[in-house]
Amino acid sequence: MIGTAKVFLDDDFLLSNDIAVQLYEEYASPMPIVDYHNHLSPEDIASNRKFTNITEAWLEGDHYKWRAMRINGVPEKYCTGQVPPLEKFQAWAKTVPYTMRNPLYHWTHLELKNYFGVRKLLDEKSAREIYDDCSAMLNQDDFSVHALLAKMNVEVVCTTDDPTDSLEHHQRFAGSGSALKMFPTFRPDKAYATEDAVAYNAYLDKLSTVSSTAIKNFDDLIQALQKRIAFFDSLGCRASDHGLESLYFDAQSLATAPAIFKKIRAGENLGAEERLQLRCAVLINLCKLYHEKRWAQQFHLGAMRNNNTRMKRALGADTGFDSVGDYPQATHMSRFFDHLDSTDQLAKTIIYNLNPSQNEVFATMVGNFSDGSVPGKIQFGSGWWFLDQKDGMEKQMNTLSNMGLLSRFVGMVTDSRSFLSFPRHEYFRRILCNLLAEDIRAGELPDDLPRIGQMVRDVCYFNAKGYFGFKI
Repeated sequence: MIGTAKVFLDDDFLLSNDIAVQLYEEYASPMPIVDYHNHLSPEDIASNRKFTNITEAWLEGDHYKWRAMRINGVPEKYCTGQVPPLEKFQAWAKTVPYTMRNPLYHWTHLELKNYFGVRKLLDEKSAREIYDDCSAMLNQDDFSVHALLAKMNVEVVCTTDDPTDSLEHHQRFAGSGSALKMFPTFRPDKAYATEDAVAYNAYLDKLSTVSSTAIKNFDDLIQALQKRIAFFDSLGCRASDHGLESLYFDAQSLATAPAIFKKIRAGENLGAEERLQLRCAVLINLCKLYHEKRWAQQFHLGAMRNNNTRMKRALGADTGFDSVGDYPQATHMSRFFDHLDSTDQLAKTIIYNLNPSQNEVFATMVGNFSDGSVPGKIQFGSGWWFLDQKDGMEKQMNTLSNMGLLSRFVGMVTDSRSFLSFPRHEYFRRILCNLLAEDIRAGELPDDLPRIGQMVRDVCYFNAKGYFGFKI
């Protein structure tokens, strides 16, 4: 032990004073979780999957862990290869001590503690015991997917779904009578992913089939998407999501889009400017449809994806080779939103920033288009991807506090593919409570626990519940 050091991951973890402890224990911790953006498998939820071992539950598809393992010199076969599950887990366990001061170190031990009651530090020495104990628990009924979500007090999960998805698992689950609610989220990125004409036309053919719409021209495309939006809405969808480098706006795009669409539908590849114009036109039409449905629209902006060509060729996209981009954001974002707002067709909007140097750009943008119709109509979204860690969350909330209203913030999401990632909400809630408590301690906020405690409850739960209007 080093002097009077606190115990790692004790009950007061991340809470620096008694006020923070009280805010967290009395106001934040009891709140259910509305996880309004994640990449969980609807099939796993509908079937109440049980995992065979902790490697299956913890390491499959987790590019955060793969990235750390690669940096630590672990061969690729232990990340994405076919080696036995125990060996993969042991490779991760050997990496964990090297992740100190990376959020993975906190998340790893929070997840072991909260789901499995494991308080030992994970390393190469404890790996086999932890693997065996956790895997044995995962084979029990009270560690099925539903039980894992219940352990974290999850009330709502919103999956991320393509317009062509059948949503069969959502339909099946909706009739199950479960207290947990699962809703789809409309993610139409492929509807304007025109880099490859052959792949794009194959996607349009699929969209044509599921929407019962012959997509011959641009208007047909919008009609097909409108039908899918209506279908998603019937199953409780209340949000869309879009992953973009940046928003783009050209006032002429609505006029030029039909000819550009005709060109690519004929199998011709588009130039860079044509792709942007077609994307803008599709998005403008979609955003008007979202407004009509009273949905919220989400824009995840700023990721520079698939940087490593060799590894993309070997493993495919989204395997841990993305980074923060430095794209210009302000001008086109403003013009895009202003175009929609000029006809009062700007839906509730959440903009997520991946480049912390642009926090003030995003936080001030939300004030431009909040019109008093809905509290927090335009949101500066939570710390995302590389920024969903202590420093990133603090910077996001401090910037939002300085430029807008933290009290109207809709809070945290997991943005995860793992059913073991929900302690990220606890992580966020502890950081939120500590920020407010430090201000109280310094006399920068009044010592009014009931009022500030209600603010904590709102940010953790009630704001999101009211903002999206899910049928809970």
